[in-house]
Amino acid sequence: MNEVIKLLNHHRSLRKFTDEKLSEETIRTLVGAAQSASTSSYVQAYSIMGVTDPEKKKALREISTQSYVEHNGHLFVFVVDYYRHQELAKKTDADISIDKTENLIVGVVDASLAVQNMAVAAESMGLGICYIGSLRNDVKKASEILGLPDGAFPLFGMVAGYPTEEGSQKERLPFEAVYHENTYQRIDEVEDDIEAYDQRVSDYYSERTEGKRDDKWSGQVINMLSKKQRLDVDEVLKEKGFLGQ
Repeated sequence: MNEVIKLLNHHRSLRKFTDEKLSEETIRTLVGAAQSASTSSYVQAYSIMGVTDPEKKKALREISTQSYVEHNGHLFVFVVDYYRHQELAKKTDADISIDKTENLIVGVVDASLAVQNMAVAAESMGLGICYIGSLRNDVKKASEILGLPDGAFPLFGMVAGYPTEEGSQKERLPFEAVYHENTYQRIDEVEDDIEAYDQRVSDYYSERTEGKRDDKWSGQVINMLSKKQRLDVDEVLKEKGFLGQ
């Protein structure tokens, strides 16, 4: 197994960091790695915001409720961004549209590919990282804090820094449940694999919490998906020019 695959397989989310801030050189290296990711049709429909202002970080922490949004080496926010495309089009009197679902998908994929490149680069440098989807708890306010114009939508954040913990790694679904060759496998074909996985996840939580928690993966996701969350996201996307009105 080569070193890149070892690094990928070692990934874990880390949430406690020293007070040391990332240097300008490190930030440029990470952003450069992110920009080297593939991009759909060379559109590059994303931007990366670095948040260093203490008041802005505190305000974003209040949205997220996670302390590490404020206390980290650096906070990045990845933005689906067609603002620059719209402004460039205005200069040539061209008429472009970003309100179709495909436009949103392109921006989300572009940003996701870029951030994963950054995450791998950061971990290769000995940094710890954690994704921050909870900035969408109040996506309108997050947009205002970051000063985002129409055509730009804050998708998620990522903190990076020098970790003070090693963390633990949660096992992923088994290969048999995720990989489908030629024809999609129905649930009854992989049910035994998922049940065995559920038990391993339960054992993991029980060991980590000294028996205070023993929930299974399937129970977690069913409980989460049964709740209506972040209902304002659709509205804010439309306000920003996405998905039509």
